Amino acid sequence: MAQDGRDILEVLRFELSFLQDGGYGRSPHAPWRAPAVFEDSPICPNFCDPARPHPCESCLLEQFVPEGYRAEAAPCRFIELTAQGQSVEDFYRTGTQADMEEALAGWLRAQIERIEQERGISRKEGAA
Repeated sequence: MAQDGRDILEVLRFELSFLQDGGYGRSPHAPWRAPAVFEDSPICPNFCDPARPHPCESCLLEQFVPEGYRAEAAPCRFIELTAQGQSVEDFYRTGTQADMEEALAGWLRAQIERIEQERGISRKEGAA
């Protein structure tokens, strides 16, 4: 559990559901730009708060950010989504939204599975 009481497994499951439900489609609040992965998700400590009062190191995703990128303005953009090391930032520069969402879904499923295995949770139990 994190300082805020949330469980990383539940947060990742929520993010996968958010993604699958079209959460990264165009926002009615900012239709002129594509939503930013992780930053425009309800799992972000600064969700819907342009003042960004919460430091990124308070985010549960910080553990997935490579050490050298943790001081970046949006460190979650450097989470590597693929085995080839492609990060969210890489997809912004050279990929499509569909490519990024596919990689993100795969990454989320892999992290969820890894954590479930570490905790001894069966797939059937984890899906409940």
